[in-house]
Amino acid sequence: MPLQTILNRVEKYKSFVYGRVRLVAQRTGPPEIEVELRARANGRATCSGCGRKGPGYDRLPVRRFEFVPLWGMAVFFLYALRRVNCPRCGVTVEAVPWCQGKQQHTRTYQWFLAQWARRLSWQETARIFRTSWQSVFQAVKHAVLWGLVHDVWHNVQTLGVDEIAWRKGHSYLTLVYQLDEGRKRLLWVGPDRETKTLEKFFRLLGAASSQQVRFVCSDMWQAYLTVIAERASQAVHVLDRFHVMRLINQAIDEVRRAEVKQLERDGYEPVLKHARWCLLKRKENRTAGQTVKLRELLQYNLQSVKAYLQREDFQQF
Repeated sequence: MPLQTILNRVEKYKSFVYGRVRLVAQRTGPPEIEVELRARANGRATCSGCGRKGPGYDRLPVRRFEFVPLWGMAVFFLYALRRVNCPRCGVTVEAVPWCQGKQQHTRTYQWFLAQWARRLSWQETARIFRTSWQSVFQAVKHAVLWGLVHDVWHNVQTLGVDEIAWRKGHSYLTLVYQLDEGRKRLLWVGPDRETKTLEKFFRLLGAASSQQVRFVCSDMWQAYLTVIAERASQAVHVLDRFHVMRLINQAIDEVRRAEVKQLERDGYEPVLKHARWCLLKRKENRTAGQTVKLRELLQYNLQSVKAYLQREDFQQF
């Protein structure tokens, strides 16, 4: 079965027909498949500004639009865009059904990448399909924006806010999820992890919908805490357990170090010295030496309590 026949079954475009298909060898890696597209003889171009049909003006150089890979080979549509002499918008570039604006990927390929990005990491998706991380990001962004237009955010009661590092040099993206029971999805992706980033999401969500949020889960990044406290003050803010435990462990260790210094100043044995991990580790993760050290600390504390109870100034009570 010719490839044109398969494409007409799965990716048929009105007013356009598939032309010649050729296999192009590459210096490295598998060959590429190029599929020519041409407008029907009686078809009129569509203005990308107002969407109306108009007479053709001229053609631009041939462009390549990446399609879903087949048999491990990259597939490209080749088409020379027409310019339209639109009575309302003037001379504009025509709109084509397989792509939008100046994008180099077809809509079908973007949805393909976005679906795989739900199952794999973005970097792994890019590696498997021999594309860039930026292409996967743009595909996810396209899917999210499509959801904004076609699926109004209503009755969102549980939000999850997190950030991911997408390249070296402290480059972050802010991700907002809906975590309601029965509906868990990515709602929004924004650049950086600043206050203005999350503010932009809540502006899109709207004041009324923001007040319907009952729970918000995030880490302890100060920019997120500030915006959530202002925009969703009625919601229960659930903090990431990892960051809470990190702060608790930090506080325990600061108290331990302060007590070591105080014991040394008072002329006592600094028994808490070198006891950091036997205090912070879980029971099942402690080494034999750390367990012995913890027992010595407990024994020392019992002796200290007994000595305190036998003091004369305490006995008077």
